[in-house]
Parts: sequence; C-alpha cells; structure tokens
Amino acid sequence: QVQLVESGGGLVQAGGSLRLSCAASGTIFSFNVMGWYRQAPGKQRELVATISIGDITNYADSVKGRFTISRDRTKNTVYLQMNTLKPEDTAVYYCNIRWGQGSNYWGQGTQVTVSS
Repeated sequence: QVQLVESGGGLVQAGGSLRLSCAASGTIFSFNVMGWYRQAPGKQRELVATISIGDITNYADSVKGRFTISRDRTKNTVYLQMNTLKPEDTAVYYCNIRWGQGSNYWGQGTQVTVSS
C-alpha cells in the first residue's frame, strides 16, 4: 500500500508564495513519476506539474515561470514551489505518484487559496 501525505497549503495574498510538500511511503517502484494536480470548484482536475525519471519536468502553461517542481528521491518526497500566485491558482492541490501500467496513487489534497 502506498500513502501520500501533503502539506504546505494555506491562504496567501496575490503575488505571494507557498511551498507544497508530499511524502510518499510504502512499497514504491524506483522508476516513478511524481506530480501535482489541482481541482478548482466546478472544474475538472488538471495537471500542474510532473517530474519523472532523470528529473525531467513538465508544467501546465498556466504555471510556467511561476511554479517549480522538485523531488528528493532519498525521501520519496516531491515539492512544488509556487511563486507570484494568482487568484486563479485557488484550488485543492493533489499529489500523485505512478509507475507501470496500473500503479497510480493520490494524496488527500491540500487547499490553496489566493486572495486578490
């Protein structure tokens, strides 16, 4: 069983910064992809950023240049540094880890609220 525990969400003013963390525990395959997704009220869950083998990163266009994803493989932890936050970044942010064909796990989510 794999568990993902997120932390670091909260309330911030527009232009501010937050750093999300997600620690994975359990039986985890080394060659995995970790990422962050978000879901705003009334909208579908969307990709924010992923980091894969060789630390190759991928970002949604809406966060490029403002958000940075990184990971510590020794701790099975992924981070999301969010700068220059905008009200439209308000959402529940979910951590994800996946590998192979059928291994796909989600965290419980952490709320990020950006006030204008």
